[in-house]
Amino acid sequence: MPRNVLVIEDDGDIARLVKLQLSELSCCVTTAYDGIVGLAEAESRPYDLIILDLMLPGIDGLEVCRRVRAKSGYTPILMLTSKSTELDRVLGLEMGADDYLTKPFSVLELMARVKAIFRRVDSLSNEQAASQPALEVCGLTIDPSKRSVSLFGKPLDLTAKEFDLLLHFAANPGRVYTRAQLLDSVWGYSHSGYEHTVNSHINRLRAKIEQNPNQPDYIQTVWGVGYKFRDLPKS
Repeated sequence: MPRNVLVIEDDGDIARLVKLQLSELSCCVTTAYDGIVGLAEAESRPYDLIILDLMLPGIDGLEVCRRVRAKSGYTPILMLTSKSTELDRVLGLEMGADDYLTKPFSVLELMARVKAIFRRVDSLSNEQAASQPALEVCGLTIDPSKRSVSLFGKPLDLTAKEFDLLLHFAANPGRVYTRAQLLDSVWGYSHSGYEHTVNSHINRLRAKIEQNPNQPDYIQTVWGVGYKFRDLPKS
């Protein structure tokens, strides 16, 4: 079945290039060239993916992302940005973007990111269909079917990728992962040079779930290797 993709990009050449490439994945692509039109289109019907430029006329990409995430229902968002500072990337991810690409980007990388998002969404759908039970570890409750997390009964507000990362860790307690392995398992790709993406997500995740992020109890650092989720307490 073709996937419906919305591309919100004010640069006509880039929008046409993205549309052309996505057509090779049998995607039905709708384009919008400013934030106001793009947001209206995003709210008009369900999409399987939104590719969203950060700098847009009318309403910028961050605000579009925030409003899309405020609605019920989950749509993956791949953010495009000509800015390369970590702050801009972090802002996009904090607003709920699933991934980002910095312009100029290669067509091969764009396709790899899109395919990775589709694989992750398909995997999530399969997990939900299997009614994966909630995980409870020392006051932390993760409900895959509702994509919700609570800490000692208090709901936590996680981004889509933070949730995926936490669920992956919690489903494999005690297992040590390198940054490259986490990129491959959670993001769906493992390109050299993107390990900092894992670091920034783990730092933000720790700030939300750990009582003392500098001495984490749940997501632990294994020095010289990577990270692991705490071992389950023995019964």
